[in-house]
Amino acid sequence: MNAAADDLHYLELTELAACIKAGKISAVEVTRAQLDRIAALDGELGSYVQVMTDAAMAQAEAANAEIAAGRYRGPLHGVPVALKDLFWTKDVPTAAGTAVHGNFRPDQDATVVRRLYEAGAVVLGKLQLTEGAYSDHHRSVTPPKNPWHADYWPGISSSGAAVATAAGLCYGALASDTGGSIRWPCAANGLTGLKPSWGRVSRHGVFELAATLDHVGPIARSAADAGAMLGVIAGRDRADPTAVFAPVPDYLAAAEQDIGSLRIGVDASWNSGGVDIATQRMLGEAIEALRDLGAVIADVQFPDVKQTVADWVPNCAVEAAVAHEATYPARKDEYGPVLASVIEAGRALSGQAYQKILLRRLELRGRIASLFETIDLLLIPVQPFPPLTLAMIRTLGDQPALIARLQEYTCPFNMTGHPTITPPGGFSAAGLPIAFQLVAADLGEATLVRAGAAFQRVTSWHRRHPSLTSERQH
Repeated sequence: MNAAADDLHYLELTELAACIKAGKISAVEVTRAQLDRIAALDGELGSYVQVMTDAAMAQAEAANAEIAAGRYRGPLHGVPVALKDLFWTKDVPTAAGTAVHGNFRPDQDATVVRRLYEAGAVVLGKLQLTEGAYSDHHRSVTPPKNPWHADYWPGISSSGAAVATAAGLCYGALASDTGGSIRWPCAANGLTGLKPSWGRVSRHGVFELAATLDHVGPIARSAADAGAMLGVIAGRDRADPTAVFAPVPDYLAAAEQDIGSLRIGVDASWNSGGVDIATQRMLGEAIEALRDLGAVIADVQFPDVKQTVADWVPNCAVEAAVAHEATYPARKDEYGPVLASVIEAGRALSGQAYQKILLRRLELRGRIASLFETIDLLLIPVQPFPPLTLAMIRTLGDQPALIARLQEYTCPFNMTGHPTITPPGGFSAAGLPIAFQLVAADLGEATLVRAGAAFQRVTSWHRRHPSLTSERQH
């Protein structure tokens, strides 16, 4: 592949890494190209909160020198990536989409940011998100625009992370997912997102929304790319005692494996009830592609999740109230109405009601653990309909049933902590990407990367990119 080609910005992270390692392009060249592209295009898209130009160029020059001296650190060495703006970045404003933290400059890096630096990655900057990583952008923020079509939702809360990766403004991004915040933006932007098991990745130095629901993971262009990023950030952390001690597998090696005899469960009733025809067709095609690759498709019955979906908001609310207790209600006037209302709900919930939610979470986790004794993966939608228009999104506050439908396939796996991968699998009639999810047993990320990469070897959905208006004008 010609690394100097016009589509350099759309190479997969692992493809770019191979070019850098082979000396076909330097970290400095690709970083400069990314910074120029951000300057040219992001005024329209609004994905970055802050571009760290000087620091990125210094990191790229250091990567060049190390690689030239034979000290290659691995697949992120010299590769430009970016951070959702809730990861502490030393001496760099880190606001988490809020006004209340607008002047916060951390005195240390989040563990995952430090691990990116140790891997030799080039950090281009900080990416926009909803207020506190909940469901609405703060009134002071202009939301990022979906590069496929500006009239459509870019997904939340990792809106900037997905828009930047989809538009070729970074080669991957660190993000977080509390109820769907990696999976919805990836589905809306034609990307591959990996929500690891809870505790697989340290949360030290990451602004909390809801501590027991928050998962840190990558937004990327392919399953292999997501595996490369996860391999760097995963693992135990003394600064976060909730990070699991289990060894970190070689996810890139898993991406090379076939999926013969892998057992993939499908609940046909759950996957079709209220699910639109385009999404059902996409799911069917994904199932057939995986079957052709050697996977065994098994009929399963997934537990009913209606109560779990109903429990997610009050559960998140209690934990958000704890996360914000230092600034809410003391600085209530700096909060937007949506985040303020969820914190108020959390402050009002009784201990008994919260305990009942925790017990139901444990029960569901046990039921799903039992299911994974008979299958390796579960295949489900990300949402029951193609990407929504912004006009429809603006009505969500008046449509609780629609919100529940949007969360039906995502938030249960924050409530249980199970890992998921979200590969693109088709397009809607309006030309917007549609994705599906694979779910694995606890700490089953290697199986997710293995299956996702196998699917992407025989499909090309993840290689399709938006045609940006400002590019066409040039």
